[in-house]
Amino acid sequence: MNLGLCWLLLRRELLVSLRRRSDLANPLFFFLIVCALFPLGLGPSPVLLAGMAPGILWIVALLSVLMASDGLFRADFDDGTLEQVLLSPVSLYLTSLLKVLAHWLLSGLPLTLLSPVLALMLHMPSAGIPALLASLGLGTLVLSFIAAIGAALTVGLKRGGVLLSLLVLPLFVPVLIFGSAAVQRAVQGMDSSAPLALLGAMAALFLVVAPLAIAGAMRVSHDQ
Repeated sequence: MNLGLCWLLLRRELLVSLRRRSDLANPLFFFLIVCALFPLGLGPSPVLLAGMAPGILWIVALLSVLMASDGLFRADFDDGTLEQVLLSPVSLYLTSLLKVLAHWLLSGLPLTLLSPVLALMLHMPSAGIPALLASLGLGTLVLSFIAAIGAALTVGLKRGGVLLSLLVLPLFVPVLIFGSAAVQRAVQGMDSSAPLALLGAMAALFLVVAPLAIAGAMRVSHDQ
């Protein structure tokens, strides 16, 4: 694999994504605002908030990733870039992989780095923060790959956002279970290595397999 070509493709995806700043900022604002609303709805009880914090953070993070993924291929489809990518001699597998990695670097990673602040706001014990960072880092990567497959399948549809949600939300459930379980176990003083290992295995699997599915989905969407 040509590392220079990989860097150029990744840099191109990062620069294109940075031009659409609202698409990057909206999921982070959503994550921040929704987490901030829970203390208002549930009450200021630190014990209640601390017990629910792992689930709250993970559910809102999941929805934020889904929000950020809806337009993953939309702009490329609208301006004809997607067609040029399909005709390009560059491997579609490599292009798909780097596009999702760029998307994760600008959405999933900032969301992960923001989570400790919101965890403390929800009175989650600091013992759970390392597990929260690890689980969200791995989990959001898996979620990005799953959402990218759905986004590639629905990119040619006028109202693909609703269909995207119906397609990928059931596939998000295992990631949500393992991610929140890892944080919950860490908060309770238990070993969280097992759910984190499962998330790591899922991330490694999707890192290899998901670009193949994304490439196939883009071809199907283009042919339609």
